[in-house]
Amino acid sequence: MVEYDLHIKDGVVIDGTRLPRYRADVWIKDGRIAQIGGPAPGTAREVIDAAGKIVAPGFIDVHTHYDAQIRWDPWCTISGWHGVTSVVLGNCGFGFAPCKEDFRERSMLTMTRVEAIPYASMKAGLPWDWETIPEYMDSLDAAPKGVNCLQYMPTASLMTYVMGLEAAKSRPATPEERQEMKRLLHEGMDAGLCGFSIQRMGENSVQSDYDGTPMVTDTMCDADLLNLCEVLAERDEGFVEITHDVGDDAADRAFVEKMATVSKRPIIWNPVFATNDPAVHKSQMAWLDETNERGLRIFGQAASVRSGFVFTAAEWNLYDSAASWNHATQGTREERRAKFADPALRQGLRDEVSPHGLLKKDGIKTTGGPLTMLIVNGVNNQPELMDYLGKSLGQIAEEEGKHVVDVFLDLSLAGDLEVEFMQPRPEARDPTFTAELLSRSRYTFPGVSDGGAHTKFYNGGCFTTDFLLWLARDEKAITLEEAHFRLSALPAHAAGFRDRGVLREGAPADVLVYDLAELAIEPHWIGEIVHDLPAGEWRRVSKARGYKAIIVNGEVTFRDGECTGATPGKLLRGGRG
Repeated sequence: MVEYDLHIKDGVVIDGTRLPRYRADVWIKDGRIAQIGGPAPGTAREVIDAAGKIVAPGFIDVHTHYDAQIRWDPWCTISGWHGVTSVVLGNCGFGFAPCKEDFRERSMLTMTRVEAIPYASMKAGLPWDWETIPEYMDSLDAAPKGVNCLQYMPTASLMTYVMGLEAAKSRPATPEERQEMKRLLHEGMDAGLCGFSIQRMGENSVQSDYDGTPMVTDTMCDADLLNLCEVLAERDEGFVEITHDVGDDAADRAFVEKMATVSKRPIIWNPVFATNDPAVHKSQMAWLDETNERGLRIFGQAASVRSGFVFTAAEWNLYDSAASWNHATQGTREERRAKFADPALRQGLRDEVSPHGLLKKDGIKTTGGPLTMLIVNGVNNQPELMDYLGKSLGQIAEEEGKHVVDVFLDLSLAGDLEVEFMQPRPEARDPTFTAELLSRSRYTFPGVSDGGAHTKFYNGGCFTTDFLLWLARDEKAITLEEAHFRLSALPAHAAGFRDRGVLREGAPADVLVYDLAELAIEPHWIGEIVHDLPAGEWRRVSKARGYKAIIVNGEVTFRDGECTGATPGKLLRGGRG
């Protein structure tokens, strides 16, 4: 008789392959799926009653910034609460390795600005027991983990390590520097990196560095980037993640095609998205279809979650694409207050906003939505400001005869920069278009959670649950079989996970058991504030309801929403493990 570790009894199996669902028992032993269906020759130490519930592969979150958080939160919540069993770290070219000892402080300051990760938490929570990528990978491997992870080479860190920060931002690499970067990428791939990542948004990047200048890879020359692509071609392994400007122009697409041609490896291109103009997503789908038909493996990762931004002027960092706004939102609270009160700077801020409240940057929509549509969500408990609660900035501007920029600045100053502005809910978003983007194209999957980043503004880590309850359960715009393929199998394939993303005998046991009828995000939209970060820092979170069990490598990490404390996650070097 065999003694199994887990017996998931009488569930409805959706295996991630798009095959029709079926009822079956699932038996798990030694971290792997031992048997699906039929009588098993033994008993199990634990039985999970899955009658009436879905049994599916764990979700894979390909775009995260949990590089710091995983060191104090092994389960990478918010994502870990919402069925994610594997994450990819080091997106957009940002990370903490390789990093010389005298650059650690500057590295944390960069992440404070570009990804809005609280500095005090990083200062308290990062062990900094590495310099090189192999040392970093060994440190990550040894750390307790409640999820599996892959790690990119953060290209901005690599360039800075080899060239120095000023040179990396101001000139192309020399032939000698290019050769050294290739050597270090080879070394990192030997240590188990899955490839490399970049953010390429140009000089007016929406996510700038600590000093207000573009990030290193934003202005990285083509030759330096293609130099790294050659490493993947030489090895015939790995992939590239590129975060591009949402302007989505032909030149950007052409260069991504060149990257795919030179690297001969998959490219994950994000974000793709569906708006209420179907031409937007149809253009993206057509390009992905056409390039893949030519043999270029380019996948689109879609921003699909119905979660918005809520922020104060004290720490907001996502208006950086406009120079005056970039300058005004840099610095300490006192420095920001002084800038907001400066008449000359105010005029510059007004000049960079259209009549509709959009930043004047090639017609691109302002991150967080138009200023006119922002809603006053909190007034720092100041009685004299209470009448503004629930009003949009556009409404206040009309009532008071002010420019919308002056409304934003005046309210911020009156509330000591703690007046809270909320992006309006996206109820008007057409689910048909999002479903079309994420079911008709063979090369798209949902994600761009940014998990671990923008922790005080945004809770995109709940995208997995939102995708299921919005498009599959409530709107019935996509089947559960298709949804699980897009949340597990396809991102696993694109990102080089070996043997994960589907339920099959012999595969690692990353498994979800959930009740579709009870599935919920609590609270949805902007979440709630919790003080659970190192150094007493806070973040916004949205928890999950309806997951009976979340299983990683055969061990239950969450049972009915409660963490078990188990840390069975692995660093998947080269996607294996």
